[in-house]
Amino acid sequence: MAKSDTYIFALKYDGLTPLYDPLLRWVMGEEKFKRRLIDQAQIRLGHRVLDLGCGTGTLTIRIKQMHPEADVVGLDGDTGVLAIARAKTASIGVSIGFVQGLAFQLPYPDAAFDRVLSSLVFHHLTTDNKIKTLRECFRVLKPGGELHIADFGKPFNTYTNLLAPVMEKAEEVSANIQGLLPQMMLESGFTQVAEPAHYTTIFGGLSLYRARKLG
Repeated sequence: MAKSDTYIFALKYDGLTPLYDPLLRWVMGEEKFKRRLIDQAQIRLGHRVLDLGCGTGTLTIRIKQMHPEADVVGLDGDTGVLAIARAKTASIGVSIGFVQGLAFQLPYPDAAFDRVLSSLVFHHLTTDNKIKTLRECFRVLKPGGELHIADFGKPFNTYTNLLAPVMEKAEEVSANIQGLLPQMMLESGFTQVAEPAHYTTIFGGLSLYRARKLG
């Protein structure tokens, strides 16, 4: 695996994985933005949905709970978080398939999904791998399918502008803060790219994006 393709854990270090869920819950306000992300995806009966970079399965489980009629799967490169995700689903009796794999090398055939959702994944990827991942999302979506992303984005208020210079120091986050994700989506083949919502978090501005693969 090339250096640029090295897997980065959710909190950078594997040993911090147990802190991931509490951090998102109390510091990032994940309940609010993840519910909005699911709502904007407009998941319907019979849809097949991929949670890309599912982590410990919080978003994956919420999708299934809100849309039990959908076929929901989660993919992540970290075996540790996938073990947590599987334990969560077992404890509440939810049926979800979790697969180990990398966002920029998806183990799925063309046109396999109606929706791809992703939360706080793209800022872990290098610019090159962001582009590869978006192309992979386009490939695995059916015609008319949609991509929905929640991640750090271009500053939109005083607080997020103050944090931007700090956030940009990390190469993986820089393209997000510069507001380049929408253009990358367009260049990957998507249309109707939009940024319908913003959230202020302690770490900076969070943007929700949506994009469509024309049918």
